[in-house]
Amino acid sequence: MPASVPTILVVEDDAIVRMLIVDVLEELEFAVQEADGSEAALGLLQDLARPIDLLMTDVGLPGMNGRELAEHARQLRPHLPILFASGYAESIEVPPGMSVIGKPFSIDQLRDKVRGILG
Repeated sequence: MPASVPTILVVEDDAIVRMLIVDVLEELEFAVQEADGSEAALGLLQDLARPIDLLMTDVGLPGMNGRELAEHARQLRPHLPILFASGYAESIEVPPGMSVIGKPFSIDQLRDKVRGILG
């Protein structure tokens, strides 16, 4: 993929859900990195040579949850946009530079949300 293609880091502990999100984002011609949890995601985020244009994370991750992951991600990459995915989207307070999409979401909703964030 060309260097100008935005890269999205998808963090989701459910393998099937993660696979579906990755497949959709790749169909939409985004580059995708994936992690099955916060620890794996932190390893990718710490590699500052690795381009990541958006962090999309489940909120309800085991261990370090998605909100805690977002805090660590912002320490490493202060301007990184973050998209939370949650079945309880209406109850999540979202800090500036962060967004939320409710699960389940359609392909069109995911496309529109990601494109809106990345511009």
